[in-house]
Amino acid sequence: MTRELAGKVAIITGGAGGIGKALGVEMAARGCAIVLADVNEELLEATAAELRGVGALVMSRVVDVRDADAVKGLVRDAHRDLGRIDYLFNNAGINVCAEIFDTSLEDWNRLIDVNLRGVVHGVHAALPVMREQGFGHIINTASAAGLIPAAAEGAYAATKHAVVGLSSALRVEAEASGVRVSVVCPG
Repeated sequence: MTRELAGKVAIITGGAGGIGKALGVEMAARGCAIVLADVNEELLEATAAELRGVGALVMSRVVDVRDADAVKGLVRDAHRDLGRIDYLFNNAGINVCAEIFDTSLEDWNRLIDVNLRGVVHGVHAALPVMREQGFGHIINTASAAGLIPAAAEGAYAATKHAVVGLSSALRVEAEASGVRVSVVCPG
């Protein structure tokens, strides 16, 4: 594999497992320095150690994306320590499988806080840095449920629809400053 991303820096929220880990593995294999963030400290450190074991430059940090200050600190420190932010993968997310009638307000709030506000916090922290640099790429993980909702996923789908809408609007707004925006809808 080529090292076409050598010298680049990627922040990945929800980076300890699943899609986040896969992104870290792929970006590191291409030579990118990786900043993994997750709430699961044990899994986060195992993933970081695995990537370091194959020679990747990896920083890891326990971050709850519901905490705007923590996300801002993550971006600030990564930029300070690595000199740039090329990619921000707003990937952290959760699901609650329940029909809307059975979805508690607590579940709604958790879904909104992680799946939507977590993305907003990432954008709010990274966009000023990227605009100042004149480059960067924000990649927001939504879901196929953000395009085509399914039964027993109404609240989840609502948050993922919001991420699709946010990403579409941000793509238009950020383009003039050299910042690219994508939304990924796995499923």
